[in-house]
This record gives sequence, structure tokens and C-alpha cells, in this order.
Amino acid sequence: MAQQYDRHVLYQRAVQTVDVEIDFVDATYRKLRGRRAKVLREDFCGTANTACEWVRRRRDNQAYAVDLDASVLAWGREHNVNRLPPAARERIQLLNRNVLSARTPPVDIVLAMNFSYYIFKRREEMRRYFRSVRRSLARGGVFFLDCYGGYEAFKEMSERRRISKNVTYVWEQERYNPITGDIRCHITFRFADGSSMRRAFSYEWRLWTLPELREILQEAGFRRSTVYWEGTDERTGEGDGNFTPAEEGDADAGWICYLVAEA
Repeated sequence: MAQQYDRHVLYQRAVQTVDVEIDFVDATYRKLRGRRAKVLREDFCGTANTACEWVRRRRDNQAYAVDLDASVLAWGREHNVNRLPPAARERIQLLNRNVLSARTPPVDIVLAMNFSYYIFKRREEMRRYFRSVRRSLARGGVFFLDCYGGYEAFKEMSERRRISKNVTYVWEQERYNPITGDIRCHITFRFADGSSMRRAFSYEWRLWTLPELREILQEAGFRRSTVYWEGTDERTGEGDGNFTPAEEGDADAGWICYLVAEA
């Protein structure tokens, strides 16, 4: 079964919920600015799935999708962009560029999701990236990032979750170095017939904390950053999918939040 599946399709199914993500981004920008955003840039876009969702939303929405990996962009063009209505296709551009130096017209929103910006391991690298984002934003622009943490984030461990009748998603934290903060993670897909797509995706990151990221955003010139913390479902004790501004969070084993920075 592993030979019958496409790893990018599985990634989009297991990791991304682009409709929910764009719901949050769209509503938060409108609440902050009192108007709708029109132009979005998706950094580390991979298959440009989120950028495609953005241009589907409204007829005047535009998107730029930036990634270094030409092969993944090509996959995204074939499987995501080319499936958009023709008019929507004209409002999205895929850019095979480095996010540190990519140049686009001023945008209302920049996204850096799925923790991909953790690839910058040194403070000066992260500050350089954040500064480049700030330069790319139009007046009143907003930068959206997602973050993860919790005490299990520092453990060498794995967890699994079934994503369909035949496919199980496995997240593996292979190695964490407490001296440098470096972390090595992998995504594996296991199938009902016993086959697997072992380490279909691998990541070499630094596990950043929220205080560090907020300090670097300030150093990069953002005037304000806000953590949007997920609420808790009283019945299940799990996250309820509602993210609201917070200055205090629970010391959970694992959490995911949004970080919103205003230029």
C-alpha cells in the first residue's frame, strides 16, 4: 500500500487544515484592521495548499507562495494550483526563492506555518528572516506564525494518529539536544497491510520558545506580538479549536498556538 500513496497527499491530509487556518487568519486580520485582507504571502509554502485556499475565498484575493524546493512547488502546481478555477489560477504566483531574499509587492498578510521557520537555528538568522517579512508587509500588515511546545516537546518520543481506515500518521522526535535546542523530527506513514513510508519527511530544527520568538520579533521592528492560545473542551480536556489572545497559558504536555505580529 505504501507504493500506492503520494506522500504530499498524505501530508496535506495529516498535517494541514487549510480551511480552518484561513478562517482564523482572515477573521483575525479583519478584527485587527477593520477591513478584509486581499494579498497574502505563504512562506515555506511546500505544495502551496494554503495559498490556494486563500484565492478560493474571494474573487479579489491574491497570493504569493514561496519555497526553495522546486520539485515540491511543481507538485503543488500540478495537484493544487491547476485544480483551481481558471480565474483563481491567475491570482496566485509560485516563487522558487529563498524566504530571506524573496521580493514581492507589499502584502497584507505573511504566513509561516507548520513550524517551518524553526529551520533558522541562530537568533541572528531568525531576526534577519523576521526583518525581511516586515519589509514585505504593506502598511498595517500582519505576520502569522504557528508555534508548538509543552514539556513533551523536549522528549525523544513518537506518537501516532490514524488519519484514515488504512493510514496511520506517526510523529517521531528522534533527537533533542538541550544544550543547543536542536531537534530532529520525522513523519512516517504506516499502512494497514504492514507496509510503511518511513520518514517521508524529516526536519532539523531549533525548538524555539514563545518568549524568545516574541523578543526577536520586537528586535526586528514589529510593534506588537500577541499569542493566540487554544481553549479547552471541558468535556474531553483537549483543545477546542478556538484561539484567543492570552498572556497566560497552561503548562500542558503539548500545545500549539498562533503568534500574531503587527508591523
